[in-house]
Amino acid sequence: MARTTVEDLFIHELSDVYSAEKQITKALPRLARASTNPKLAEAFKSHLEETQGQIERSCQRQL
Repeated sequence: MARTTVEDLFIHELSDVYSAEKQITKALPRLARASTNPKLAEAFKSHLEETQGQIERSCQRQL
């Protein structure tokens, strides 16, 4: 399907970003559990919270 309008391109790009963010929310908890360094594990957990907030804000803005 050809993307012909700026809106179509934006929606397609937003979908890609959303997919990437969802994938990282699945990986970060595993990385935190696997980490033997407490500071690194905490950084993964912190990044997970930040990423979840970004997903929520992105979706709310589009509604």
